[in-house]
Amino acid sequence: MHDRATRTKQDSSGRKGRDINVDLIALVAAVPESEPCVLTVGQRDALPSGPFELGHRSLQSGLRDWVEQQTGHPLGYIEQLYTFADRDRISTGREQRNISISYLALTRQEAKAVSRKSRWKSWYDYFPWEDHRSGTPEALNVVQPRLIAWAKEASSAAARRERRQRAAIAFAFDDRPWNEELALHRYELLYEAAMVEEAGGGAKTTLPAAVSGKAMVADHRRILATGIARLRSKIKYRPVVFELMRTSFTLLQLQRTVEALAGRLINKPNFRRLVEQQELVEETGETSLDTGGRPAKLYRFRHAVLDDSAVVPGTKLPLTRA
Repeated sequence: MHDRATRTKQDSSGRKGRDINVDLIALVAAVPESEPCVLTVGQRDALPSGPFELGHRSLQSGLRDWVEQQTGHPLGYIEQLYTFADRDRISTGREQRNISISYLALTRQEAKAVSRKSRWKSWYDYFPWEDHRSGTPEALNVVQPRLIAWAKEASSAAARRERRQRAAIAFAFDDRPWNEELALHRYELLYEAAMVEEAGGGAKTTLPAAVSGKAMVADHRRILATGIARLRSKIKYRPVVFELMRTSFTLLQLQRTVEALAGRLINKPNFRRLVEQQELVEETGETSLDTGGRPAKLYRFRHAVLDDSAVVPGTKLPLTRA
């Protein structure tokens, strides 16, 4: 990795203030073979990152430089995700403020080859409770009773009720529906309950890795959860999913990509009807022979959608339930 850049402020009396570290962190996502993946670097499951330096023309150019240096992967679509500046959010043993400006970057499915220092990993390795495509994840059978027990440990009746309610909403028990957009809430709740490794609760409270997911450097897993929640929400009202698709694709490939991102299955006829009604795609005139059956029509994103301001509210891929 890299050495963190630090800035030390000094007031008019000559007294030094607290050091400030400013890092740029990239969550680079792709969906190869219908599996949502994140680009990591090093041996400790870190997101590509680096300090914002005086030589960088802008925040985005600095981020692009660091990602390309560390992974060999040039970035395409990118948007600012969140700025993390909580006091003492990263323990360094020094009195300093750590600020991380994170970005979400989306790349095409065929973009798999990166440097030997980086690798693509399924984001469900880090959040095993988030993938419901094959039914209720086994991790939830362990997480839910542990959260109920944690709620009962609160010091007052009001606190116990509040914990129970938050856990039920986030993890869909007490007859609550599963909301795929609450990925960040779920991770932060497990962190609060010291059930994930990053919380430092030790063997007494931390769940096994197969249940709690793989840990990441510093708070990079929190950043990943933030990106997952953002993307799951955004695919419902903006056609960003096409930033992850090849130039031409079948409607089934498009559906599988949306399902992979959401961690949920979609009703096939309803999905196709919505795509057609919103005129999000157009036929290429070609077919694919990679379906294992009848040749399937190939489509491409209809870019005119972005030029017609009247259809902006409708350019969405809502997750109709199977």
